[in-house]
Amino acid sequence: MKNSRGALPHSKCNMKPWTRNTFILKVLAGCFGIVSGYFTLCFPSHDHSFSQIFLSSRRKKNSRLRMLGKRSLLAALLAVAVGVYLLPSPIDPKPHVLKGPPPALEGPLAVNTRLQKGRRLFTGKLHGPESFTADEQGNVYTGTVDGKLWRVGRDDSLTLITHMGQDLPECGSSTDYEPVCGRPHGVRLDRHGQLIVADSYFGLHSVNPQTGEKTLLLANSQGADGVPFAFLNGLEISSQTGIIYFTDSSSRWGRRHVTLEVIELNSLGRLLSYDPETGSVKVLLDSLYMPNGIVLSPDEHFLLLAETSIARLLRFWLKGLKAGTKEIVMDNMIGYPDNIRLSDHGTFLVGITTTRFRKVMPPFLDMIAPYTAVKRFLAKVIPLSWYSLLLRRYALVLELGPDGQIVDTLHDPEGRLTWAISDVFQHRGRTYLGSTDLPFLPVLEGSWES
Repeated sequence: MKNSRGALPHSKCNMKPWTRNTFILKVLAGCFGIVSGYFTLCFPSHDHSFSQIFLSSRRKKNSRLRMLGKRSLLAALLAVAVGVYLLPSPIDPKPHVLKGPPPALEGPLAVNTRLQKGRRLFTGKLHGPESFTADEQGNVYTGTVDGKLWRVGRDDSLTLITHMGQDLPECGSSTDYEPVCGRPHGVRLDRHGQLIVADSYFGLHSVNPQTGEKTLLLANSQGADGVPFAFLNGLEISSQTGIIYFTDSSSRWGRRHVTLEVIELNSLGRLLSYDPETGSVKVLLDSLYMPNGIVLSPDEHFLLLAETSIARLLRFWLKGLKAGTKEIVMDNMIGYPDNIRLSDHGTFLVGITTTRFRKVMPPFLDMIAPYTAVKRFLAKVIPLSWYSLLLRRYALVLELGPDGQIVDTLHDPEGRLTWAISDVFQHRGRTYLGSTDLPFLPVLEGSWES
């Protein structure tokens, strides 16, 4: 029967709060008495009161829960370990042992602060100016991580020449966009005043520096000897013959996976030549460890080549009795070499992208180099971006004599001006310092006197 408002008449569900609570307490007390009586009859001993049995049962239950929790955690960790073990590694590493500890910072390698005397240009405008070349008018050209080619005027003006790939807002924000945006690495001017560009993803191009018009010379997909290119990098052009020399750092990994290339330590790189007159491409050397920067000697009798991942420099003879052969010029270097350039007085300048200094423990890459299982595991579980946390902010340039011996070095121990140097290019009294990722262009003015 409902009241005038459609509600049920008063019942126990409609009691006042204090009345309802009293009723509930009485019911619970009665239930407790019944249960207590039952346990008294079943367990008459004074040592087994209801409260003791209840507490004992609760302790046993908690103990079982703790044991179950530990077993569950162990099972979960075991499942994760099995999953990681079964997960295929993206790399197929080979064991490698570097030739002993890195050299000490003494003699010509002694620490100084000479690289701190420069200044930064175009902060926030040039992101990763990797390599440089210059024309007779004093203009300097470079390429950046967003796939763009730039001209730096004598008055330090900055002009965009062209995009190597698509012009997207995301270009330069992540390496994931590089396959569509492009990444120009080596840049040089040929005898006809055209820019020759080694784009890591799109191949060799000729670019008109005034109009930005691009002409494809050799696509990555075409490759050489049936093997496509995956990571075009270093570039050099003979002023005598017009032959273009270039490196393919790996036939497996592209530039955006350079960390995996370095950890894997494979020998899938090549040194090649391209004849623009005939369009023919030749493999000069293969089975190289991440071949990177190259430079012709002043007389063009040989090429000096950097094998970045094993901290080594090679000489490849082009002329003379040794033509077609290679020899080690420097091994177990103080750091991992990038580009090599001729100085304004005929010596070789080597940019060191990452140092290998002696500390309490050996350098990270030195430690893991012989252990393939460790490298496979790291490649599975550690994001590529995390490896940059291991890199010290230290800038280092080596100057080598004609015989490949170190004659001088320039340092920035705290990374005040720059770090991770990719290229060292001298032009008209100024030194341009390249990088693969930094958002500025560091320059040194004047001579290099100590």
